[in-house]
Amino acid sequence: MRSSNPVFSRRGFSRDNGYAGFNAQQPQAGGPAVGNPYAQGAANPYATNPYAPADTQYGAPAPVRTNAMTMDDVVSRTAITLGTVAVGAVLAWAVLPVSSTSYGLAIGAALVAFVLAIVQSFKRTPSPALIIGYAAFEGIFLGVISEMYNSVWSGAPFQAVLGTMAVSGATLIMYKQRWIRVTARYARIGMTIAIAFIVVMAVNLLLVVFGGVEDGGLRSMGPLGAIVGILAILIGCFFLTLNFKEIEDGIAYGAPREESWLAAFGLTVTLVWIYMEMLRLVAIFSGDD
Repeated sequence: MRSSNPVFSRRGFSRDNGYAGFNAQQPQAGGPAVGNPYAQGAANPYATNPYAPADTQYGAPAPVRTNAMTMDDVVSRTAITLGTVAVGAVLAWAVLPVSSTSYGLAIGAALVAFVLAIVQSFKRTPSPALIIGYAAFEGIFLGVISEMYNSVWSGAPFQAVLGTMAVSGATLIMYKQRWIRVTARYARIGMTIAIAFIVVMAVNLLLVVFGGVEDGGLRSMGPLGAIVGILAILIGCFFLTLNFKEIEDGIAYGAPREESWLAAFGLTVTLVWIYMEMLRLVAIFSGDD
């Protein structure tokens, strides 16, 4: 099964033909499909990866390899990426005043971050420079937007950060306790809902821009907007579980260390999604529109 996380769409931890650039072992007769990371007993997609021995199966202990990805690698790269986002946000908040010019700069930074994310998604290998560049411009965008929200709803960014941490932590706990099981069916249903949500939001945005609806339509600051915001956060949590699964599989299968940058990229994109939706939700529940 192809990776479900958008940032792993070109080269991820779970691919139809195993690890990108390598071929997975053929399954036994009647066994699970090749490359399905969610099927119990699936063949190791890193089987012919030089970073993993050919006879290693999922769940079996593998020799310690200094060039294989570890959880420490993922944590350190994620800390660098999120730290870059935070530094960019703080600097933008401190330097750029709330104004139409700052809003324009924020939109420009968001577009640059989007382009860098797309370029990285289509690269065959993770590029730390692209990923850190994405984080820096995303941080500028978040800093300006957060300051604008704070000017109207005082304390909203701080509450949104706490909410993002709480939701992400709860999702991680539920995943580690196996209360959430990432299966093929779970991924298909979740992706269907996520794609439908994105399409509907895109249509809603077009209607708002061209005057088809008023007050933001589905993204209004009222009860309907709150319901849509909660759904968006749940979709973000769904993507987090896919991130966790892909990281877990990458470590278990012996993915190369450079893939930890891709893991950090995926987590950052998802956490930014959750933060932005949490910021809107806090503003809605503040009741001061």
